[in-house]
Amino acid sequence: MTTSPLTDRPEMYRYHNGEKSPLPFDPTEYEARLAELRERMEVAGTTAAVFTSMHSIAYYSGFLYCAFGRPYGMVVTETDAVTISAGIDAGQPWRRSFCDNVTYTDWQRDNFWRAVVSVTGKNAIVGYEGDHLTLVQRDKLEDFLQPLTMVDLAETTMRQRMHKSDAEIALIRHGAQVADVGGYAIRDAIRPGVREIDVAMAGRDAMELEIAKRFPEAEYRDIWVWFQSGINTDGAHNPVTGRALERGDILSLNAFPMISGYYTALERTLFVQECDPDSLKIWQANVAAHKYGMSLLKPGASCADVTHKINDFFAQRDLLQYRTFGYGHSFGVLSHYYGREAGLELREDIDTVLEPGMVISMEPMLTIAADKPGAGGYREHDILVITEDGAENITGYPYGPEFNIVG
Repeated sequence: MTTSPLTDRPEMYRYHNGEKSPLPFDPTEYEARLAELRERMEVAGTTAAVFTSMHSIAYYSGFLYCAFGRPYGMVVTETDAVTISAGIDAGQPWRRSFCDNVTYTDWQRDNFWRAVVSVTGKNAIVGYEGDHLTLVQRDKLEDFLQPLTMVDLAETTMRQRMHKSDAEIALIRHGAQVADVGGYAIRDAIRPGVREIDVAMAGRDAMELEIAKRFPEAEYRDIWVWFQSGINTDGAHNPVTGRALERGDILSLNAFPMISGYYTALERTLFVQECDPDSLKIWQANVAAHKYGMSLLKPGASCADVTHKINDFFAQRDLLQYRTFGYGHSFGVLSHYYGREAGLELREDIDTVLEPGMVISMEPMLTIAADKPGAGGYREHDILVITEDGAENITGYPYGPEFNIVG
């Protein structure tokens, strides 16, 4: 058997297999995003942008990649927008990209960068994501593209993503409603003796079915539930276990539907059948902070000011020392393993002023150590859309003891 010399094999090719798939948004949405991006590139002085993160590529193209250790990218110039994908994905990246797509082959190292430079050309002024590009890949960018200079676009693209379009808000609204469906399914599954994993699966299954009903042509992935009980509630991101629920347990419901890369969440404190007086006191205080915090979210308020006011609320009740993280964050193209609009978080060191079109959570959490009365983690979480004169809460599932002592 004879084989072709390696030099006869292509470094890249276009595999436009089938027809374009329906994307999360109308083409005009992606056109508007790219137009604004090019304006931001011009202000930054860049002639080509090379994106490598899942969130930026999905935001500008609709394609959400699965890396498995391979590099993926998107190149935007004054005239072109191209996603760069690995051959293992065949035509799916092209079908799911608003724009053009180039597939790179794996028969020699760094064909990814050869595909990138085929779009950017050499000696460009290249924009990149400083919060994502690794040192290794940055070196390769410099070797292959030989840029005149490099400009970090992470901050300006994050600022663009922080302001949601009407189409994005509509999708996020669907996500919040799906999270409510998951929340009710979780509530119905709670009873003594049931394992955390069983409750979590009930919520996940309900959300997956609801998303498939609402979006029959979407991709379905990354939909999950963290359902925690007892000491497992002390951290907001503690994974699910096989612990069986017991009467009097504190519970933390965390439902996370994902729709085309867009994350939403429902988080609630619950108790199994009964809540002791010490726990009830902490729970009611956190619910009061949650209500107060939501009342502060309106145009003109800064993230830092909102944070300081909730800090004062807890300090007056001698509870501030039990706070474990900031009080809320932005929503959009993000997940537990990609994306973060860090400029819109309710923390002391964030001075961003809330504006109409931003979407932000309110989620105060208090954690009481296992050796103290009222032990456990207490957290409520609602999603609010900042409007012209206030904020709209798009979360529907009730919070507080009246509805959430169950089983």
